[in-house]
Amino acid sequence: MTTQETPASESRTRSFPKPEFTDAEAGALEFPSSGSRAYNYFSPRKMRATMYEDVTFDVQPDPERHLTQGWIYGFGDGEGGYPKDWTALKSTDWHTFRDPNEEWEQTIYRNNANVVRQIQQNLTNAKQAGAYSGWPRGWTRFVERHLGAWMHVENGLGLHVFTAAQRSGPTNMINNAIAVNAAHKLRFAQDLALYNLDLAESGLEFDGSAHRGVWQEDPAWQPVREVVENLTAIGDWAEAVFAANVVFESLVGVLFRSHLVMQIAARNSDYVTPSLVGTGENDHERDLGYSGALFRMLAEDAGFGDVNRQVMQGWVRRWAPMCRAAAHELQPIWSQPQEKVITFADSFAAAEEGFAAVLGDLGLTEQKG
Repeated sequence: MTTQETPASESRTRSFPKPEFTDAEAGALEFPSSGSRAYNYFSPRKMRATMYEDVTFDVQPDPERHLTQGWIYGFGDGEGGYPKDWTALKSTDWHTFRDPNEEWEQTIYRNNANVVRQIQQNLTNAKQAGAYSGWPRGWTRFVERHLGAWMHVENGLGLHVFTAAQRSGPTNMINNAIAVNAAHKLRFAQDLALYNLDLAESGLEFDGSAHRGVWQEDPAWQPVREVVENLTAIGDWAEAVFAANVVFESLVGVLFRSHLVMQIAARNSDYVTPSLVGTGENDHERDLGYSGALFRMLAEDAGFGDVNRQVMQGWVRRWAPMCRAAAHELQPIWSQPQEKVITFADSFAAAEEGFAAVLGDLGLTEQKG
């Protein structure tokens, strides 16, 4: 038996080039956070950054923070990026704002999906239980005419006020919150429209197209329509948010949704509508939360707080009388449902109290008369 010998040329240890690592200039430097496993380009509000801050803060570039050569894009008229003169309000640091709701992409889809799922389940259960059959005719007419008309308010604010304003803020944190506000309004308008279709197909004597004529012609709704159309014409993004969320919603929106529909629906054998309208009220509370945080930050600004409060006081003087007059013109619809458990005077007093509380939280007052 013979063995095969390995050639001497193959028995030698092969040599390969060895990688040689050298310190690059940037890699060799030590920074304050060199030993940290996480790094942020911003100062988190608490000890550690939240997921909301991580995915939202500094997404929108700003020459005051990172762009040393100015905006990298602009408009045809020469303005670049996000001009701060798109609002009369001023801030020493717009990046101080944080949305107390901490809304970002995941929360937007999750929260709205939960609301839609809840509404769909309620409507399905209502159909199966024949919940609409016990409605008085007066209440059915109220829902087809006036709750239907309210969808035009929500759609107008969502599409032409908040969607228009959500691009104009000077930071991504502000624009993100306004964009969510727009999504809330458009989703609620859609909820009301789908509810209207469900009722039209439920076997009730329900005119699913009546809301259009009410919105366009009913004298009680024309002042509300006028206010909404005026809100869509505001050029100052901060004034648009202030006038809509702080003034209009407090004096008209909450008045109609919370102090009328939510108060009298159950007495008219309707347990479905409050569950739907309640989602709109919850949206408003969240949107008022970010609005309050934003305008409170500006009212308390160390450099511009006094000027900002004067500007906001001017907005109150401009919009409060118009919204209050529109609210008073809605008074006749309080008498239309068969069962009434609250008067217009009581409803409006509650709305006024809420409006005063919102203004007080911002350090503002209203000089009536």
